[in-house]
Amino acid sequence: MADTATRPIPARQRLLEAADELFYAEGVHTVGIDRVIERAGVAKASLYSTFGSKDALVRAYLLGKHDAIAANLGRARDLPLSPEERILAVFDLLGAMHEAPTFRGCPFVNASGDAPDDGTVREVSTIHRDWVRGLFRELATDARLREADALARQLLLLYDGASIAAQLDRDPAAAASARRAAAALIAAAR
Repeated sequence: MADTATRPIPARQRLLEAADELFYAEGVHTVGIDRVIERAGVAKASLYSTFGSKDALVRAYLLGKHDAIAANLGRARDLPLSPEERILAVFDLLGAMHEAPTFRGCPFVNASGDAPDDGTVREVSTIHRDWVRGLFRELATDARLREADALARQLLLLYDGASIAAQLDRDPAAAASARRAAAALIAAAR
């Protein structure tokens, strides 16, 4: 059996790691595939045989971001808290993401800036936003709060606002402010 420490990293993984680093730091529209290929240390043919196009690489990058954020925020479901406190825990988890030294804003907002309305970025961003809204709806329903759909939309606005403020204002405490506003919305929905 081969030693895993000496096993080469597959081209797909190297491309995704390079894309994640470059796209998140500099933007999906400004980073060309040549930079991704150079950073990944693979041949151009590897990118095309693995993903087929930059668009498919962007899709994989954004789906990876979605999976990571969903795994993190989804932990709120299982915390040993009351149903209402689980909603607020989403903002605590969001705040922890904002405090990371590599935080550069919401990857979906960042990628959407120059993206066409009918493209990959919009499609994957919609998947992500629907998931976050669904998480809030699920948690609001578990908490037996009135108008769970409307509350989920309001909570999503706070979530978005916190991420944008954390990025533009360089304010990692924005999620704590959003959490306080969410607590007021929850109290009104009891």
